[in-house]
Amino acid sequence: MSRTVWFPGHMAKGRRELSELAARLDLFIETRDARAPASTSSPDAAALAKLKPVVAVLAKKDLADPEKTKIWLKGRTRYAFDLRRDGLGPLKKEMLRLKPAHRELRVGVVGIPNVGKSMLLNSLVGGAAAKVGGVPGVTRGVGWYRGNGFLVVDSPGILDPRSAPGVHLALSWLGCARAEVVGGYEAAALGLISFLRRRGLWLAVAGVWGAAETDEPDEAVLDGIGRRLGCLSSGGAVNSGLAARRLVESFASGRLGRVTLELPGESIFD
Repeated sequence: MSRTVWFPGHMAKGRRELSELAARLDLFIETRDARAPASTSSPDAAALAKLKPVVAVLAKKDLADPEKTKIWLKGRTRYAFDLRRDGLGPLKKEMLRLKPAHRELRVGVVGIPNVGKSMLLNSLVGGAAAKVGGVPGVTRGVGWYRGNGFLVVDSPGILDPRSAPGVHLALSWLGCARAEVVGGYEAAALGLISFLRRRGLWLAVAGVWGAAETDEPDEAVLDGIGRRLGCLSSGGAVNSGLAARRLVESFASGRLGRVTLELPGESIFD
């Protein structure tokens, strides 16, 4: 494994631009994945909170365990949405309390990759809202969108390059980090299988494909999934790379059911 993080140039640029933009914004909305709210927190949230209010929102609640989402909502996080179906009424009401009388509310949407930032932006301004010109005095090149009394700036998904390799491995299960830079799909799939088995979640997930609990090693479990899914090479051998990719992508998309990976105060690798 030669690399454990993914931090291309556009992320570094986006981080600089967010700091410059903060002076012209009224607040930030930090988007997290409801399946792992702590592990998908933005690495910039604490720094941005020193500049402007930050409201954390859990997206993809339709993919998370609803009872565990309720536990998260008893803490400092107050909002969780299925952004494909839910309105943002309570969130908008809170945000508009900060609206200046003379202009629209200026909002920055932040978060790591693939947690639902673009869907949240569309829900705020309306899906048909047009991209508009920049605000005078701020960095050019970022995307501004206007609608419903909001002027919203989008930002690239930004990962923390200092996070432990295990965190990025877990993020690959959610589609927030690229499996290729945490050892490939086989490493990601075996890590996912091991995690789910340790947490007693394996049958709830793999049972969708008819898999059963077993004392076999994780590699044998992945091999069994590959055979069930028909991921075979010539000669009948299991194409473990394909089976691993099918498993990770199916889990990330929610096709294997509603699963939450962590609770408040709990490390994803406890």
